[in-house]
Amino acid sequence: MLHISDIHFKAPDCLDPWMDPDASIRTRMMRDLGEQVGKLGEVGAILIGGDVAFKGASEEYDTARGWIQQLSQISGCPKERVFVVPGNHDVDRGMIKKAVAIQNVQHAIASAPAGKREWKLSQQLRDRPSGQNLFEPHAAYNEFAAPFNCQIWPDKPFWHQDVPLGGGVNLRLYGLTSTLLSGQEGEDDKAGDLYLSPLQTVLNPVPNTINLVLVHHPVDWLFDGDAVDDALTSRAILHLFGHKHRQRAVMEANYVRLGAGAVNPSRHDKPYDPGYNLIRLEVEGNGHDRRVKVEVHQRRLQENPEMFVPIFAGHGKTVFESIIQLPEEAEIPRLDVIKPPAASAAGQADKAGDEIAAQDAEAALGDEDKRDLLYRFWSLKSGQRRDIVNELGLLEEGEMKLPEPERYGRALIRAGQRKLLDKVAAAVAKLEN
Repeated sequence: MLHISDIHFKAPDCLDPWMDPDASIRTRMMRDLGEQVGKLGEVGAILIGGDVAFKGASEEYDTARGWIQQLSQISGCPKERVFVVPGNHDVDRGMIKKAVAIQNVQHAIASAPAGKREWKLSQQLRDRPSGQNLFEPHAAYNEFAAPFNCQIWPDKPFWHQDVPLGGGVNLRLYGLTSTLLSGQEGEDDKAGDLYLSPLQTVLNPVPNTINLVLVHHPVDWLFDGDAVDDALTSRAILHLFGHKHRQRAVMEANYVRLGAGAVNPSRHDKPYDPGYNLIRLEVEGNGHDRRVKVEVHQRRLQENPEMFVPIFAGHGKTVFESIIQLPEEAEIPRLDVIKPPAASAAGQADKAGDEIAAQDAEAALGDEDKRDLLYRFWSLKSGQRRDIVNELGLLEEGEMKLPEPERYGRALIRAGQRKLLDKVAAAVAKLEN
């Protein structure tokens, strides 16, 4: 896996590669990546830890798409195997500064007493106008993230996808959103301003599955940082952070925590250390002795001569290593085939069953063929997407008014839940032809 963060495509500079002062660093990074792929093998997933853009502007993401396609080709990673989370620069702070409604919902959560902040966040998310206001500054990010099935909305403030590792083990990727309170009053954030909440750190254990968490802000930037730290260390094997522009590798017996160097840090940063991480996971052994071997290769830019070089792990080694035990576990019935218990309020039972099924349906969209379908679906014109979901009855009342990333994100998860993805695939193929 390739782990990068803080690319900071900044308009108008990034719109002209001949006038973009950061373009040469990205080019050197891609050339070095190509050499590493030749040694280590092709990349199976690209994990982007936020700050794709600089001010959350649509034209910045247009440039980012082209670069990520190049990155996919050089790394040998299928373009639909890109995963992304938002950073503070993916939040449109100009929009927040102009919109009192957005300011109000952020303030309501941020000013709540510590013991009531989780409840206040839940309350704002459940209220449709407030929830939509909270996510409005992520609109351009969501348009960019939708083809990768990494968009977020009030009912789904984070995403999760399953990727098979082999050896009977699944890797469950969690993309958590640390930016819900970012840009309050249109201003820069300070450490401790941001909030993840227990809503995002459930990380419900699944047999023979290891959890990877991708999030932009490290725990010391979070109001609930200690609680998040405790949850991650006990519930996830891999923790991937960005934001600080500092590469770090903490290799413990039960988890690995990585900080990503910025692909394009500010040229005023001292030290100026562009960098990226390569992570290899390998399942070894079986039964009681099954384990996951984690290898991390960290690369950073050396100034003179200008080239990427390894970060040493000690004793002359260029690979950080950890072996984490993962004994085989008995499977339990899947949640999406458990029917909700009989209830006097049948509607409530049906809704609970739909929510459970939708959770697993989203995770199942991590399958390579399904992600390819989603990427192709989002490559269609807006009207074509609308026709498909309407024909298959995948939208519910009022959902046509939602922003497209949420509207069709809901519809595609619903298609998986109702086992209609094959019909979506047929409709997409018909339009492509």
